[in-house]
Amino acid sequence: MADYDRRGGGGGGRGGGGGGYNRKRRYRDDNEDDNHYRGNNSRRRYDAPPHVRLRKQLIAIAENPMIERHDEISQIANLFTDNWDDDVLLRGNFTDLVLQLCVEQPLKTPFLAGVLMVVNTNKPEAMDLLLEKVARLIEDKLREGGWRDVKLYLKLVGCLQSVLEGEGVFGLLGELFERAVGLQTASSEDTIGTEIVKIILLTLPYVMAAGSPEQVQQEWQQKAADLLENTAIIASEPHPLQAVIEPYHPEAGEENPAQSQSLISLLQAQLQAEAAQGWALSCLPRPWQFPVGEVETMAKLASAKKHVLPNIVIPKTVVRGLRPLFPEVYISVYGQQEVESVPPPTSLASSLIRDALLDTINVLHFNRNATARQLIEVDCYFAPRTFALRGTPFDRLRDIEKPKSTWKPEDVAVDAVFTQLFLLPNPEHKLVYYHSVLTEACKLAPAAIAPSLGRAIRYLYRNAPRMDLELAYRFMDWFSHHLSNFGFTWKWTEWVDDVELSGLHPRKAFIVGSIDKEIRLSFAQRIKNTLPEPYQKLIGPEKEKDVPDFKFANDDTPFAAEGREIAALLKRKAPDEEIDAVIQRIQSQAIDRDLDALVASTDVFVTCVLYVGSKSLSHVLAAIERTKDRLADAGAASDASRTQIIEAVMAYWSVHPGVALSIVEKLLNYSILTPLTVINWALNVQAGKTRGEALAWAHMYELVFNTVIKVTGRVRQLVVKASQPDEMVDDETRDNEVRNMRELFRAIEDSLGAWAGGTKDEMLESNARGEEDGLVRRWGTRWLRVFKRRQAIEEAFLVEAVRERERREEVRKEWEVVERQRREERERKEAEEKERNGANGAEEEKKKENGVEGEVDIME
Repeated sequence: MADYDRRGGGGGGRGGGGGGYNRKRRYRDDNEDDNHYRGNNSRRRYDAPPHVRLRKQLIAIAENPMIERHDEISQIANLFTDNWDDDVLLRGNFTDLVLQLCVEQPLKTPFLAGVLMVVNTNKPEAMDLLLEKVARLIEDKLREGGWRDVKLYLKLVGCLQSVLEGEGVFGLLGELFERAVGLQTASSEDTIGTEIVKIILLTLPYVMAAGSPEQVQQEWQQKAADLLENTAIIASEPHPLQAVIEPYHPEAGEENPAQSQSLISLLQAQLQAEAAQGWALSCLPRPWQFPVGEVETMAKLASAKKHVLPNIVIPKTVVRGLRPLFPEVYISVYGQQEVESVPPPTSLASSLIRDALLDTINVLHFNRNATARQLIEVDCYFAPRTFALRGTPFDRLRDIEKPKSTWKPEDVAVDAVFTQLFLLPNPEHKLVYYHSVLTEACKLAPAAIAPSLGRAIRYLYRNAPRMDLELAYRFMDWFSHHLSNFGFTWKWTEWVDDVELSGLHPRKAFIVGSIDKEIRLSFAQRIKNTLPEPYQKLIGPEKEKDVPDFKFANDDTPFAAEGREIAALLKRKAPDEEIDAVIQRIQSQAIDRDLDALVASTDVFVTCVLYVGSKSLSHVLAAIERTKDRLADAGAASDASRTQIIEAVMAYWSVHPGVALSIVEKLLNYSILTPLTVINWALNVQAGKTRGEALAWAHMYELVFNTVIKVTGRVRQLVVKASQPDEMVDDETRDNEVRNMRELFRAIEDSLGAWAGGTKDEMLESNARGEEDGLVRRWGTRWLRVFKRRQAIEEAFLVEAVRERERREEVRKEWEVVERQRREERERKEAEEKERNGANGAEEEKKKENGVEGEVDIME
């Protein structure tokens, strides 16, 4: 109670008795009180610990264009060396963070190397520690098949070539090339060897940029020339799979928008041209080269200790890794322009800049905002004057005089994202991720990115008829999704003439498909209000209805009364017996009318289920869930009945095909429909009714493509599961799924081959459709190319899965030997050290004893 009273009794607060408020003020500093009551609430300054400051500065390196790079690098390096004795800094943060950053934010790798070089002038022990860690990481990734990480770590080590003794990175690149030659010799279709050569070629420029002109000319030029001479053997040879991933397929007489080139052969040619110019590498930053005024720092860098690159064991057997490897083709959405707004394919800068951007996009997939920001700030991470000023309008690029650059950083960034969006056979991540990166970039810098996207859209639209069909639909998906994020606004008047084209023309099909996808993302009336008058007819009044008309509401429709009765029974969740009675009446009437009784009753029942669940997708899925047993029985009864199920679904939701596709997917999941039924209905029944025009409908392609992906995904899941040592997969189940997949692809090829060749019965029976039949054949050819590629990829996967499992087992055994040898070597060294320390200790003891005896003698 004494303490309580001393604080001012029970008053305590501002208005309480006992003067607690005034007494509380007595304990405050007068200046603090004055500041507080004058409104100055500034907090006491707090200096973060050194390791926190180091982490922040290292992560943000090179991001601020207003800070001189050499000042930033010196500051970070000095902060580290000044706190060298801090174990958290030394062992916990610095080296690990550098290695993490060079993988997650590869645009910053040269600047990280600059910091390491300055650190090496004061604390060379840090360089030894980092090199030992990166060597072990490279070994781990080589063993796992993590080829991108191998490339990114080698890029960092390549930037440090000037502080390495002897051959440095050249020796390691030579060993990697020997592995690539062995793989290519064993199989011309090998993709791992091609990937290794690509890694070598992309590392070499950073190695050459690391040295002074004297080092390059006297020590490294010949080594680089020898390496390029060797890699030309593999890089110049066209890969057998390249034809499968061609992005454009012009018809005879059409101009090819871009003569596609193999990325690796293009890179080889670019490096040879760069070597002929003395390895200028003008686009690469060299943050380790300090200004003339920094004489002391430059002298330290020149005389800094050199280090031996730790031995890196390359497995004799290499694996592909988790990511499938395919040859790559150079593609750009800024071709055929008056002024170069992106580096041309003849320039090495086009490959180096794009490679760094692609790694950034694919590694930072967990943070699309950070990815978009780094793309926008790409000019910060390359040499000065590599790009035009950020935000320069395209029209003003003509006014820029040589040798100043006309490369727009916004165009380079957008081009890189589209490269992944249009990567065949598959991009690394889901397509929606690349959509979101472009959306974020547009939100962060709308004035700069929006015009770049506009020119890319126009280029792609012009070339849509010649584009691979899968890429054309990816473009359509992205275009409609992107517009949905920005109020569905676009300059539709530019394409107004194409509205009058035939529905079979690829550009008209693109417009119709894009509008349909926009409606799926919004609603018809809103989309209609964003379109000019000529487009209005593409959105009929039926699309503005949220729920389609129930055809059995019309008495003129066959079985109308029974349809309404079944709908009422389904709504009140009547027992099956009542529904059975109505279905039997339908079947009896169908027989009297000389109709297929099962098909007729299936049509009525499925239409009623769809009508009852038409309020929303969740309602219809719930309705299917309640009636799935009856639907499954109907589907199992006959092929005609299964076909009628999908016919009823697509007919009922014909004006909103997106809903129909979701329902078909659910029916496939329940095995009510089979994939073969879906393919047959789409490519034979529906395409036949429309004489091939259905091949131009976006939702029809989506239906077939999604069905194929579902089947192939199931096969891959079983094959991957079977390759796991702890998983048990029934061989018969797996073989059945593989057999079904092959049967599906055969059916697709037979149907599409007939459409592409013009031998389909519906085409032979048609009259006066010469031009339209030509367009149908072209659609058939484009479809056929997509699914033949899919089939080739899946067959290759089945073969490669077995090989990969065998390779991994060989690598595991080989690595056990390596680890055992290293462990024995380590134990031997420790024993020698212990023995040496023991001998030294004995000698010291002897000296001590001799010293004591000598003292005794003297005293005597």
